[in-house]
Amino acid sequence: MDHMPDTTPPTQHGYDEAEHAAEYIRGRGFVPRVGITLGSGLDEVVGRVTTQAKIPYSLILHFPGTTVQGHGGTLHLGMWKDVPVAVLEGRVHCYEGHAPASVVFPVRVLALAGVEAFILTCAAGGIAARSKPGGFMLFSDHLHLQGVNPLVGIHDPRWGAQFVDLTEAYDPGLRSIARKAARKLRVPCFEGVYASLLGPTYETPAEIRALRRMGAGAVGMSTVPEVMAIRQLKRRVLAIATIANRAAGLQGKPLSHEEVLAAGRGASRHLADLLDAVLPQL
Repeated sequence: MDHMPDTTPPTQHGYDEAEHAAEYIRGRGFVPRVGITLGSGLDEVVGRVTTQAKIPYSLILHFPGTTVQGHGGTLHLGMWKDVPVAVLEGRVHCYEGHAPASVVFPVRVLALAGVEAFILTCAAGGIAARSKPGGFMLFSDHLHLQGVNPLVGIHDPRWGAQFVDLTEAYDPGLRSIARKAARKLRVPCFEGVYASLLGPTYETPAEIRALRRMGAGAVGMSTVPEVMAIRQLKRRVLAIATIANRAAGLQGKPLSHEEVLAAGRGASRHLADLLDAVLPQL
């Protein structure tokens, strides 16, 4: 009896593709040590980078393209003070229709290109009483509620272990540096648990009440898949949420992406100041 043909589509964002993209970046003669991902409306932060190369995602082999307003889709390679950085101006999300492996592809590429530590930023809805619009939350832990995981599938050991320990997903040493820097700068900042939902709909008030009972301090639609992939590669992670608004049912008015972008733009300077203080200590 003849075997049925394998109709499984070939991966577009596997290890070999990531290595090809990383080789393209290394070919620029620049080895980044810290990778920074900018969330919605936070693109003004790149002004602190002395850019050596500015590369649209469309020019990098296999890179997924961004479609969401506020996510520019450009990789910046350069120096932030004396630290060689790679800044992802915008990310892709599962809610755009991307597969989880595509969502985490950019951070995997940066890790293969030389990045040892990542600072991931995002915009989030505040749930905790301390979460005020324009302030920041350092991730102490997360609730992964997207229903998809970028590590699912046939295991490729080149990425690392198949079963990844997330007991300390967010590096305690990096969090301590960020806490001290925020206090010194008098930037409103607290630590809390980030709930990651699929989106693109905002949460209902009932969902926010449930998340609050589960211990969430803020909620968003990104970041956690990237953390899983980064920790599989044993790189260090610091994640910072800009509180864009109070979550559904907590602020008495409808939520909008325009509000998220405006809050991100307003917080960009404070985020840049915080990174100014944190980066030299990594």
